[in-house]
Amino acid sequence: MIKKGKFYLQTKTIFLHAMQTTSRVFMIRPSSFGFNEQTAVSNSFQNKAADRPKANQLAQLEFDNAVVQLKLAGIDVIVFDDTISPVKPDAVFPNNWISLHADGTVVLYPMCTPNRRTERRLDILEKLIRVFEVKSIVDLSHEEENNRFLEGTGSIVFDHINKIAYACISPRTDKVLFEKLCIVLGYEAISFYAHDSNGKEIYHTNVMMCIAEKFAVVCLDSISDKKERALVISKITRSNREVIDISFFQMEKFAGNMLGLKSKTGEDLIVLSQTALNCLDKKQRDSIENYNRLIPLQIPTIETIGGGSARCMIAEIFCVIK
Repeated sequence: MIKKGKFYLQTKTIFLHAMQTTSRVFMIRPSSFGFNEQTAVSNSFQNKAADRPKANQLAQLEFDNAVVQLKLAGIDVIVFDDTISPVKPDAVFPNNWISLHADGTVVLYPMCTPNRRTERRLDILEKLIRVFEVKSIVDLSHEEENNRFLEGTGSIVFDHINKIAYACISPRTDKVLFEKLCIVLGYEAISFYAHDSNGKEIYHTNVMMCIAEKFAVVCLDSISDKKERALVISKITRSNREVIDISFFQMEKFAGNMLGLKSKTGEDLIVLSQTALNCLDKKQRDSIENYNRLIPLQIPTIETIGGGSARCMIAEIFCVIK
């Protein structure tokens, strides 16, 4: 049984080898998708001019097609419907409020804007707990009262194999909270500052960085401090990954917002938007395809109006099935 703010769970010991990718995910089908005025304050990727009366219908169509593509690629996708009330324009991006880890830990995250906090749904958590082994729940949502935020795998890009977590500090990513969570999870915390081509802080780490199993896509120019940039490069290369550098332009086309997944047959996949794929040059594309099969999603409405792309739509499930 779960009650808000209190979690009653049987403690279980789960022993697993670290995995960077999973074949199980969940996604939220939007019911009120549209331009979010509150998040636009810190998200320069949102485009209000692209908003339109039928944005939600278009987003639903893009979402449904994306789910079909993922399933055809061998991904086990659990779909939950967004509730009509309260209105949640960004519900299609569930990775910001929850992460589910291989050791049975579930983390609930504090969200920056009030109209995104209602995306945290205990009914979804309860349904997941019925299916997957959950050892403990780390609930950080109370930090919203202290104006301290950490928005899930938007704020944090995990290297699960080497237990390293990367985060660019922004209004949505509190450094102290990030470091405390890393202590709880047993990860090394690597934080830095990243800016777009106009000098504005990048709102989420996962728009400028993707850590796949054998490579990392990073907009290195966005890491302003040379020492911080060198540290990030060093950590990635020492983890035996190829660094694939992308430009500011490519980052703004969501080329950093990719997600590595593994099909049920063991094939390595990389999910990205068609927009992101189109902006890659041949060398970058060949480098990625040397490791993973590309799964491009047609989501122009979602990424243009919502300011988040393919990775943001997918919440990974690393917990094992009961």
